[in-house]
Amino acid sequence: MNSPGSTIAAIATAVAAGAGSVAIVRISGPEAQAVGRRVFRPAGDGRQGWESHRVYYGHVVEPASGEVLDEVLLLYMQAPRSFTGEDVVEFHCHGGLICVQRVLEEVLSNGAEAAAPGAFSQRAFLHGRLDLTRAEAVAQVIGARSRRAAALALAGLDGGICRPVEEFRQQLLEQLAQLEAHLDFEEDLPSLSPELVRKNVQVVAEGLSRLVKESRQGQCLQRGLKVAIVGCPNVGKSSLLNYLSSRDRAIVTDLPGTTRDTLEAEVNLRDVPVTLVDTAGIREAGNPVEKLGIARSRQVLTQVDVIVLLFDVNLGWSEADQSLANEIPEDVPCLRVGNKVDLLDQSKNQANGQQESSLTISTRTGQGMEDFTDALLRCCGLTDLERLDTSLNDRQVSGARKAIKALARLEDTARADLPWDFWTIDLRGAIHHLGEIIGKEVSESILDEIFSQFCIGK
Repeated sequence: MNSPGSTIAAIATAVAAGAGSVAIVRISGPEAQAVGRRVFRPAGDGRQGWESHRVYYGHVVEPASGEVLDEVLLLYMQAPRSFTGEDVVEFHCHGGLICVQRVLEEVLSNGAEAAAPGAFSQRAFLHGRLDLTRAEAVAQVIGARSRRAAALALAGLDGGICRPVEEFRQQLLEQLAQLEAHLDFEEDLPSLSPELVRKNVQVVAEGLSRLVKESRQGQCLQRGLKVAIVGCPNVGKSSLLNYLSSRDRAIVTDLPGTTRDTLEAEVNLRDVPVTLVDTAGIREAGNPVEKLGIARSRQVLTQVDVIVLLFDVNLGWSEADQSLANEIPEDVPCLRVGNKVDLLDQSKNQANGQQESSLTISTRTGQGMEDFTDALLRCCGLTDLERLDTSLNDRQVSGARKAIKALARLEDTARADLPWDFWTIDLRGAIHHLGEIIGKEVSESILDEIFSQFCIGK
């Protein structure tokens, strides 16, 4: 990361050719105003002062030659009333690629250094503008792939994670203070009930466990689900992908083996982002290209969150279908779905109990698709999403689990009837892990690791 006290700069908006009318170059640090003054020429007589939280119109120029690089608006925010808590200057340039890049290059040539990924958010944390959970929520807001995911991230930005974690931490700190006071002044204080201490600690452990459990749903919303559609040739895998993505993403024919490689499509099911993977029909094939596609299909089975096993409901559940089902990893949820129900002759005798117990759909008419979506989300544990109001990320879940384990060790200590000194060891450990979640106790190396995963300019 950038050295403390340096003045940093980066493009703070997405940059693409012909995309967006405005782009922002952000400068933060003790020399932000000085750097801005070197390259900015205000309109008019140029003698107006720089007042905080005012917008100025002018041009970014090359100081030596006076060449105009872009027409801009300048926004100056004086410390500590800025995102980073430092002096901040922003140039609002024309969008696209060339103008904003030239402005950034000129800023870097006049006293600023290129900002590392997440450098602005890290400085906001270091200056107390954001706690660590709010800083991480900024990245989650940017990366949200659905409205519900964005709402969860905004809840984290509003303290939805920090508040309960800090509350649990304070409860443990109160217990620790009581234990330490009892150790130092045992003769002057009333006796301390071990059962009451255990009960209070258990309340915290249960609360943390609820947060961890709920976070699986939140992480699915943030990252999205990866769903593989597998089955024997010509059961309608590509048709299902096309139906769910509302476009002809995959080629569909009556010929078995049409799909020779895996094909992905991004869809949104009930506000849950889903990556659908259409796979080659798994069978014994002689064509070397089809063989390679089938090998990739088998590999996909271990890399997804859930598998949709499609079969032709008119043919019933066959030995080939069962052979394919046997290849599915035990730890990957599998949803068995019978397709082409619109062609089913109801007078036929149903093939077997396995077929009758399966979902049935028609990718041609849409029959059964609502039930299919319900079953798919239920298979992944994504139910009652509207009740979900907060979600820990992977790092925060890891910290919560460490705290839970520390409290479990404390319970073992209590059962062994060990002295209070032993109780305080794991109590301090749990408090430390909760402090790591919100940034009260965190090392510089961990901070660098966290913020390095942010995008440049944030």
